[in-house]
Amino acid sequence: MMESQVHSVEVVDEDEPRYRIGTVAAMVRLHPQTIRYYESIGLISPRRVRRMRLYSERDVARLRQIVELTQLGVNLAGVEIILRLREQIAALQAEIERLRALLGAEPSPSSEPEQHFVQ
Repeated sequence: MMESQVHSVEVVDEDEPRYRIGTVAAMVRLHPQTIRYYESIGLISPRRVRRMRLYSERDVARLRQIVELTQLGVNLAGVEIILRLREQIAALQAEIERLRALLGAEPSPSSEPEQHFVQ
């Protein structure tokens, strides 16, 4: 008889603060002081827990985007604009999907049977 194994999938909260600055610096290959500078100019906002910076998965992904853009030659002012625009695009795409779901739940005008009136 063959036993089936159930594997649990860990659901990661992207906003949960979990990494210290040294770990994040190694993950994204930046000096911790550079990450602190990015924080000081508002590009990144880690959580503070007992006077310690803790970074989430979302923070790490954002730092990776910053690294990618700066390696392409974009200055930090441009990085800020690009990141803001990407966030706006993501929000608009989510809104489009929400509206599509609403429209999908309601019958469209073209799917209603035509009514013919005889005079």
